Amino acid sequence: MFSTSLDILNLVLALCVFALTIFLCLALYNLIVSLQRVNKITKLLETGITKIDEVVTMAKDKLHSSSAYFMILVELAKKAMDFVQEKRGDLKEVKKTKKK
Repeated sequence: MFSTSLDILNLVLALCVFALTIFLCLALYNLIVSLQRVNKITKLLETGITKIDEVVTMAKDKLHSSSAYFMILVELAKKAMDFVQEKRGDLKEVKKTKKK
């Protein structure tokens, strides 16, 4: 089967090239699978970030519109407190005049 040492060398070289080819194919396959996973993860992160951005924008809009209502409520509360203090002042004056 093997007549010279050159035949054995050629066989060993062929087996090494075959093993190297298999190793490179497996490494390339693993690299491609890893890149696909990274791509999926980045897409998920992108959709998550866009959803978070939408929620923040919606909350900002709601807060902005509700702050206008809040300012109206604050003004209304101020007027109510002024009214109550005015009525208390009137009641104190009425009690003072009744005591005299």
